[in-house]
Amino acid sequence: MIRRSCLVPLGALCFCALFIATLASGPVSDVRQRSTARAQAPFAARIAALSEPAGYFDTDNLISNERSYLQILPDLERQTSQGGVYIGVGPDQNFSYIAAVRPSIAFLVDIRRENLLLHLLFKALFAEARTRVEYLTLLLGRRVPHDLDSWRDAGLDRLLSTADAAPDRAVIDALRSRLDQRIVRFGVPLSREDLATIDRFHRRFIESGLALRFESYGRPPQSGYPTYRDLLLETDAHGRQRNYLASEDAFQFLKSLHARDLIVPVVGDLSGPSALIAVGRLIRERGERLSAFYASNVEDYLFRYGRYQRFVQNLGGIPHDDRSVVIRSIFNRWLSGSRPGDLSTSRLQRVDELLSEVARGRIQSYQDLVSR
Repeated sequence: MIRRSCLVPLGALCFCALFIATLASGPVSDVRQRSTARAQAPFAARIAALSEPAGYFDTDNLISNERSYLQILPDLERQTSQGGVYIGVGPDQNFSYIAAVRPSIAFLVDIRRENLLLHLLFKALFAEARTRVEYLTLLLGRRVPHDLDSWRDAGLDRLLSTADAAPDRAVIDALRSRLDQRIVRFGVPLSREDLATIDRFHRRFIESGLALRFESYGRPPQSGYPTYRDLLLETDAHGRQRNYLASEDAFQFLKSLHARDLIVPVVGDLSGPSALIAVGRLIRERGERLSAFYASNVEDYLFRYGRYQRFVQNLGGIPHDDRSVVIRSIFNRWLSGSRPGDLSTSRLQRVDELLSEVARGRIQSYQDLVSR
């Protein structure tokens, strides 16, 4: 997932609007009235308290475009501790990192409000599905196998075979209605347009299936970007399949976090005035510390728009220790040491090291950052 969507030029940021006004935009529907009545539920209240007004970027970000995203998992598990707090940007590649780090709580921070809506869809699917094969088939609108227990130890190849069938048109509309009812019960105020966006996102997964790719608006799809099938089958540096759907244990851990409202989508700019500060304050109140911060390639855009120092200030205010790490993705002209055919490479850096290097004036540009 290219993280262009986490930073946009300042002129495009909607900091003049209150977050609640952003949530309430569009015609009022009966569904929204029911959800507004539940807006003080802990999950919805936490999202509202932590979030900033939304911004825009011209990508769909339904899935990642980082084929290399799992390569760093052995190093991640070696360099950081399980438990603690996870923070990340973007869609469902976060789930694979969360399954590896096993945090007590996770915050998914993205400047695009569409990312919040996408994660509400994922949360509803986790609630609806009993097992990972059921989750995948519901996500892609395929028929759910009857013998779910026989799939618990299935390899990914067998799991993905369920998606090779055509979408089950007889159940899709009923499934969409059922998921929307779950989403409304989460208590986040939603307009008709919000629900239509969630429906559009889900139907993109259904129509494209495992062939789905990351897309930018107004630009043709890039053939070098991985498909959803590619991302699910991707391996770590030791050749092991490590996507969160590769094991029932990983899926059930994530399902448990979702059930307890401990995967929290937040609308916010990583260099913004309040979202990361509020997340850091909540972490401090919980007496915890950061385990991993997945920033993708947001730092490239932060440097471009002169906001990197503000991000570093926000990062430094998050409780962390000497095992806290930043996970970053490096694209295109900055690539070095990537696998043949990859358009990105993934790297780790200790938070303390990054903060120290910036404080000593050794990182003045994105090139300084990635070359070190």
